[in-house]
Amino acid sequence: MLTGQELGAAIESARLKKGITKKKLADDFDVKPPSVQGWTSHGRIGKDKLMALIDYFSDVVGPEHWGLSRKPKGNAQIIGPISAWDDSTPLDDDEVEIPLLKDVRVSGGPGVVAEDLDSGRCVRMGKSSLRERGVQFSNAICVTVSGNSMEPALPDGSTVGVNMHITTIKDGKVYVIKHDGELRVKQVYRLPGGGIRLRSFNRAEHADEDYTPTEMAEKDISILGKVFWSSAFWD
Repeated sequence: MLTGQELGAAIESARLKKGITKKKLADDFDVKPPSVQGWTSHGRIGKDKLMALIDYFSDVVGPEHWGLSRKPKGNAQIIGPISAWDDSTPLDDDEVEIPLLKDVRVSGGPGVVAEDLDSGRCVRMGKSSLRERGVQFSNAICVTVSGNSMEPALPDGSTVGVNMHITTIKDGKVYVIKHDGELRVKQVYRLPGGGIRLRSFNRAEHADEDYTPTEMAEKDISILGKVFWSSAFWD
């Protein structure tokens, strides 16, 4: 924090940037003009008045102007410890088990449902969290992402939650697609004439794939559901 004449010079500089007279400054702080002269010449000002002055000039100068470091703005919040559990741990009242499909090849026929694809493994999720996102428990599955096409957002080995109730395409959203009997995770865009574009996050190594309605039928391409959640371990 600046003091003495350096503080006075900072006050005077802020006053000029704000474009106000010393009389205006005195009136706004309910002091006499000689007091303001003492502020700007020698930095003689009480702590309470100084804090109010810093706030007063915050529209034209930042904390650094007064010799203060800018406090970082937090972007994370501690929500609690991690509770260990295994497959034998009973579910809490607010939990539900979502089927996890790992290394699964999907049959080519229509009408595939979660039971057809169940690998016997599950991911536990909070019922309230699913409700907040409009996901019916019976319509939710989880799948594992393989390869680097969706990096960096979805690294190899990531798990994503899929809402199979939502198959209508909203451009740029991420979906799980059935493609020639395999599951794929991609951004999807609609194309004129009813076709679709599949896009990877890692576009440097994976080019866009465009398919006409005819090609979609030939390659058995359809939307299994929209991704609503993801989880990954980081190296």
